[in-house]
Amino acid sequence: MEVAIDNGIYNKALETAQRQGLNLNTMIENFLVRFIGKSHKTNTEAIPDVVLSLLGAAEPSDSNDLNGREAYYQYLEEKYK
Repeated sequence: MEVAIDNGIYNKALETAQRQGLNLNTMIENFLVRFIGKSHKTNTEAIPDVVLSLLGAAEPSDSNDLNGREAYYQYLEEKYK
């Protein structure tokens, strides 16, 4: 299997993975598993905590909050009251 990726994006992703202490292949695979949805996951424990922390702490609260940013801010407000 072969996937074409822009060299600039590849190099930045490789540097980011190395800074996080991750293998680039594993990081991309974990992202794709998360991207296609929970119903397709075969082993949820295979996703490192570092990757999960990048995804945010809360699910989106509505359709306008696609990345869960508002839900995450609400979570933080409740946590630090």
